[in-house]
Amino acid sequence: MIELKSPSQMELMKEAGRIVGQVLRRLKEAVRPGISTLELDHLAEEAILKLGGRPAFKGYRGFPASLCTSVNEEVVHGIPSRRRLQPGDIVGLDVGVALEGYFSDAAITVPVDGIEPKVANLLWIAESALRKGIHMAKPSGRLSDISHAIQQEVETHGYSVVRDFVGHGIGTQLHEAPQIPNYGKPGYGPVLKSGMVLAIEPMVNQGKPEVEVLADGWTAVTKDRSLSAHFEHTVAVTDDGPEILTRWNA
Repeated sequence: MIELKSPSQMELMKEAGRIVGQVLRRLKEAVRPGISTLELDHLAEEAILKLGGRPAFKGYRGFPASLCTSVNEEVVHGIPSRRRLQPGDIVGLDVGVALEGYFSDAAITVPVDGIEPKVANLLWIAESALRKGIHMAKPSGRLSDISHAIQQEVETHGYSVVRDFVGHGIGTQLHEAPQIPNYGKPGYGPVLKSGMVLAIEPMVNQGKPEVEVLADGWTAVTKDRSLSAHFEHTVAVTDDGPEILTRWNA
């Protein structure tokens, strides 16, 4: 069952989303050659707590950190470590916040110093795919309209979408119904209704779509070790169209 959020519930999710956006802005500014992903995790946790939230990921199904940091061929769920970022790397930063029993979740992929034009294009298309998917999150549409818009944008530009991981509903739980694949034909799945809140998150590979999970049980990497980019927003379906709750560039 897909839970519709009341106006008061939506306000709490907006506040949680505001914290997520602020934390991502701080992290983006902090990314530089030489910083470790563990240092970024500490920064994220400190900022979340200072802003009045709780790190949603820490302890979730045993995850050991407040931030997911996925570098280069790592797709999602990278565990922060002493690994130091190098010029030319890209790093996915995924943040979740709980506030008074409600969740918001978002991710960006950030370049470390200068990156090659073809890598910059990967990031651009992944974020563009997120925008295309969000545009379809409006009442009376179908869930797969979001999926199709993402897939079309990605594959038109010669990249692939990850199929093993998907977006999701969000609210009183970090992961709720429905699942939101990043591929599919339009016009299928549940009808979108005002009050739904969705975490839309394209994961885009430079090479083939297949992934595998490393021995740590969390970190997903591209099977062909090509680069991957991940962008995500928590989005409310409203009568006036989609509303982004986790703006990192506001």
